[in-house]
Amino acid sequence: MAMPERIQVRLRGIVQGVGFRPFVYNLAQRLNLAGYVLNDSSGLVAEVEGPAPAVEAFLQALGSEHPPLAWIQDRAVTSLPLNGDRGFHIRASVAETGKFALISPDIATCAECLADCTDPGNRRYGYAFTNCTNCGPRYTIIRDIPYDRPHTTMASFAMCVPCRAEYDDPANRRFHAQPNACPACGPALMWDRHPCLSAPALSAGIVEAQRRLAKGEILAIKGLGGFHLACDARNAGAVARLRARKRRSDKPFAVMVRDVEAARALCAVDHAAARALGGPRHAIVILPRRADAGLPEDLAPGNRTLGVMLPYTPLHHLLFSGAAFAALVMTSGNLSEEPIVVDNQDARQRLGGVADWFLVHNRDIYMRADDSVVRMFEGEERVMRRSRGYVPQTLDLGRELPELLACGGELKNVFCLTKGTHAILSQHIGDLENYETLVFFEETLGNLKKLFRVAPRAVAYDLHPGYLSTKYALGLPGLEKIGVQHHHAHIASCMAENGLTGEVIGVAMDGTGYGVDGAIWGGEFLVASYAGFTRRAHLRYVPLAGGDAAVREPWRSALGYAGAAERLAGVGGHIGEQRLRAVQRMIATGTNTVMTSSCGRLFDAVAALIGLRTEVNFEGQAAIELEAIVDESCEERYAFDIGGEELDFRPMMERIVKEEAAPSVVAARFHNTLADAIHEMCLRMRRESGHNRVCLSGGTFQNMRLLGLTARALRASGFELFLHRRVPPNDGGIALGQAAIAAQRMK
Repeated sequence: MAMPERIQVRLRGIVQGVGFRPFVYNLAQRLNLAGYVLNDSSGLVAEVEGPAPAVEAFLQALGSEHPPLAWIQDRAVTSLPLNGDRGFHIRASVAETGKFALISPDIATCAECLADCTDPGNRRYGYAFTNCTNCGPRYTIIRDIPYDRPHTTMASFAMCVPCRAEYDDPANRRFHAQPNACPACGPALMWDRHPCLSAPALSAGIVEAQRRLAKGEILAIKGLGGFHLACDARNAGAVARLRARKRRSDKPFAVMVRDVEAARALCAVDHAAARALGGPRHAIVILPRRADAGLPEDLAPGNRTLGVMLPYTPLHHLLFSGAAFAALVMTSGNLSEEPIVVDNQDARQRLGGVADWFLVHNRDIYMRADDSVVRMFEGEERVMRRSRGYVPQTLDLGRELPELLACGGELKNVFCLTKGTHAILSQHIGDLENYETLVFFEETLGNLKKLFRVAPRAVAYDLHPGYLSTKYALGLPGLEKIGVQHHHAHIASCMAENGLTGEVIGVAMDGTGYGVDGAIWGGEFLVASYAGFTRRAHLRYVPLAGGDAAVREPWRSALGYAGAAERLAGVGGHIGEQRLRAVQRMIATGTNTVMTSSCGRLFDAVAALIGLRTEVNFEGQAAIELEAIVDESCEERYAFDIGGEELDFRPMMERIVKEEAAPSVVAARFHNTLADAIHEMCLRMRRESGHNRVCLSGGTFQNMRLLGLTARALRASGFELFLHRRVPPNDGGIALGQAAIAAQRMK
């Protein structure tokens, strides 16, 4: 007979709110082990006692059979004296001062819950807040840890007898599902200020929403992490009205579709894209748009792609059930440049001029979270905006870090906290350019510091003195201040995500970053480590006239790069000779002019010279439209020079000024040339430095055409290439790099 033994197992990772305690309970029952399991402020603790083979089987099953949403970061096993326990029990959670447990992100509705709310015989039929331990809200409702109902915005909803029975039953998938509820006891939908408190009224609210959407109205719909503004995606008039009311002139709208087949009617959806659409996060996936989709051009003007997502809450599924439409615009419920709205009263005040009708509910959203955005590259998801479904899952950097705050950049702001080996990235905050967004930044920072028990000793910030994130960092009392150059942060972010140490060749391409020489950088070739960097090369400096006006008006970049006033007068007649001459004088005299190596402004210049875009309405618009028109069959390229530390595109620009080829051919040659130039510069840097690892980062590498050409060329030359996947390549990723660099400096 096997000798008995007793062990304690401590698990850290995402082990709370994902059904781990009932899994352990049922596993122990199956193996006839005695003991207990509980949540504490660090994770999960279990003690089991029984025959040694059964204890060993228990340990093996923890790693191989755990719940699908769980992530075990580390496991500590300790032998203990026998104490003669009888039976196995789930004990109450234990709160410990200063400790923290990882929290699951919000998860899309699982198949079982979807079946419940669409089954006429189920008591949750038609219930918009159906969930279990495998799905539903997490981060957006948690006020504090341990993750128990009193610490969530569900605290005010007392469970009815049937829901409590599920909650208390370890064999039920709703065991300790903190948002567990039903129509009798849980949150309720409200429409036009009237509560939908019973199943018939609830159905009436959904039916009314469907009727109004089909009629072409714009609805404000309260969801998981905030409000959406919704309308029928095929109704050109509704889409145009939404665009006008929201003051969003050209930026693409995201679309929610009934299912994958509905997505295939609009876009090219391969196996990998279908997997991304239907995964537990249900992010917006940027997909190639079908020419025969029959969608209004206003959905994504000048763009060959469309952002598509599937329903991720029961409410979304109910909206599509039996509806006349299969695709809805689902864009963030905010006005231009403001954070997404989460409060019912605030929504009516801020969105009253946009929405014709409101479908809301009475479950509070504690933390707002926009939809995440991914693109597919080489069969994998690449995150472009990291928010709902990802946050607050941490990145394990594999080394102990001092506790610090990295404030990120100005555009697409995300901040980063560190604790132990964890990098804790916030959700997408937005462009940090106004008071409302700063308040959102501060709210989220306070919440994540509380949830993860972080007390920063230092703060890292971007060197740009005008950034609100920089001013905020410098105004924090009592913390060590660590300035980090923008493009160094980009490369360090890619290194940290990929677990790299030592030095790498870093290629950072974007629109704007403050350089150590006071110029505006944006086309940088670095040899970098966390400790520092050497700028080995860059795009040749050109004059940029007019400050922020130059970003909004790409023709100014064209004047700086090519001085082609006559060409610009021809392709952009609305510019006017007087304005062209004024900017030429500014460049000649250096008045209100900065020097820049920006790759983003190079894209702007080419777009302006071929008459594609002389003014933009959102950041990166010219580059997006230039990628969209590329003739993919064209393999030709232009000439360029590498002289000293400069990558000189004057030969290319001189040719484009005289070019008579179709804009699609020019766009293709430009992309091919830029990829070639990056490849050639990396070859030269390898010869000089001996380094073979290359990290690509920066918003320019959101361009899938450029990324694909560059990646293929570098790999063909034997480079070991590292790209972003879990963290955005744009400025939404630089806080991670700031944190990694600051931690190294503090060492």
